Amino acid sequence: MKIIEPYSEILVMDNGATLLRRIETAGRVCYKSEDRITSDSASKFVHKLLRSGHLSVIEHAVATVRIVCDRGVSHELVRHRLASYSQESTRYANYGREKFGREITVIKPCFWPEDSREYALWHEAMLAAEKAYLALTTAGASAQQARGVLPNSLKTEIVVTCNLREWRHIFEMRCAPAAHPQMRQVVLPLLERMHERAPEIFADIFEEFAHDITNKSFCLAY
Repeated sequence: MKIIEPYSEILVMDNGATLLRRIETAGRVCYKSEDRITSDSASKFVHKLLRSGHLSVIEHAVATVRIVCDRGVSHELVRHRLASYSQESTRYANYGREKFGREITVIKPCFWPEDSREYALWHEAMLAAEKAYLALTTAGASAQQARGVLPNSLKTEIVVTCNLREWRHIFEMRCAPAAHPQMRQVVLPLLERMHERAPEIFADIFEEFAHDITNKSFCLAY
C-alpha cells in the first residue's frame, strides 16, 4: 500500500498578459469601447470589472487543473456544476494488476499525527481494505465489482476545467475555515499559484486567505 500527500498542478492557463487581454477584448464589446484598448489598458479594465461586480466577463478565460486527492474530496469538488471533469475510474482501474503494483494508493490524512492512535486505526483500516480488494480481484472479481470495499481515502486523479469566475467561487467556498481540511490542503496552494499567474483576478480572495497559505495552516482539525 502506498500513502501519498495530495497535490495539484495547473495544466492549462494563459499567462497574465494574454489572459487579461482576452477578458478586455470581450468586455469592451459591452461598452463599445474597443477604441480605448492600449498596450497597458487590460489590467485597469479588469480591475474595474471586478470592482463593479461585472464578473460574467471573466468567464471568457479558463483554467485546467489536475488534482490528486482522496475520493471524499473529489465527491465534494464535483458538486461545482459549472465545470468539466475527467476522473480516474475505479470501474476500469484494477489495482490488483501489475500496472498498479498490485496495491492501492491512499491519501495521508493531514489532521492526525503519525504517532497518534487515530492514525494507527486509520492505517489498519486501509490495510484491511486493500487486503479485501486484492482477495476479491484474485478470486476473479472485476474492478467494478471489487471497488465496493475501497475506502474514501483512496487516491484519485481528476482533471478540472472551468472558467475563472467559477474558480473564484470554488476558492471562496473551499478555502474557508469551515471547509474540509483535506479540501483546503488542495485548494489553498492552488489559489496561491493561480494568484501568481493572474493577480488581478484573484487578489481579493488571496488576501483573505494569505495568512493560512503563508503559514500552511490549511489542514487543522475541526
